[in-house]
Amino acid sequence: MNLADFHFIRPWWLLAIPVIVGLWWLLRRNSDPLKGWRNAVSPALLDALTVGRDTREKWRSTSLLAAWLLAAIAVAGPTWKPEPSPFADDPVPVMLVLKAGETMAQTDLTPSRMERASLKVADFAEARKGQPLGLIAYAGSAHLVLPPTRDTAVVASMAGSISPDIMPKEGDDLAAAVIRAQEVIAERGGSIVVVADTFNPAGLSGLEAARSKLKLPTFLLAIGREGTPEYNDADNAASAIGATFVPMTADSADIDRLVSRTARAPVSVADAGEGTRWSEAGWWLIPLLALLMLLSFRKEEFTTGEEAAA
Repeated sequence: MNLADFHFIRPWWLLAIPVIVGLWWLLRRNSDPLKGWRNAVSPALLDALTVGRDTREKWRSTSLLAAWLLAAIAVAGPTWKPEPSPFADDPVPVMLVLKAGETMAQTDLTPSRMERASLKVADFAEARKGQPLGLIAYAGSAHLVLPPTRDTAVVASMAGSISPDIMPKEGDDLAAAVIRAQEVIAERGGSIVVVADTFNPAGLSGLEAARSKLKLPTFLLAIGREGTPEYNDADNAASAIGATFVPMTADSADIDRLVSRTARAPVSVADAGEGTRWSEAGWWLIPLLALLMLLSFRKEEFTTGEEAAA
């Protein structure tokens, strides 16, 4: 037990302690069966005339007060150790950011860049089967297609249906797309995987500005041939947003790399100590509380000296 971490989860319940003590004092005073005699007989004489009362009354009254105080402390939630996050054993989500601009319709990669990207997304979705996966499509604007879902086959199917024809605005606003992806999974953490072919060199300043807002690991799968100007632009774009550059391969090596790297993404991007869950320890007081309540329910009996003599 680390005493430095000891605190109460709901400390305002401790404010009830003075009220409890006051109510106990009033109850004890008003329930005294000798209250009338105390006004007519001296305390020393009254004590001599009563038999077997003081000890029982003190135990009963004290146990009742102790039970009330323990109840207030238990409800206040004493704790000294954090408990594991409910998401600790869950796989971290991944947001896919798929470009659907006009350049993705080019057929220099058979059958087209868009279909090649869709096939890579399908492979990635299959490799992450049963693990949270979301999808954002972008061109001149970014749009959430699916939030993270464990039905990765649906993500692959939706990605295969996306084309430049359905995008409302032409262009290449990658910065808006990655920021939107982070907003979707910011509370749970995870990572972002961008799947795109070309990147506008004139937009590097916007990507560099977005980099300061990105807190999640980001990866960029380049749909293109190595050694081409577009390939170099993709590398520069990855550097601009602080992403890990992953070149496309003819086999599954690129997907295997992405699956491995995204599996190690942090569970949460919250600031240190923010949202910490503390383990309730007040329930340990319940057995003692029950015992004290039983003691307080004991029937009180007392006799005067004359009754004892009879």
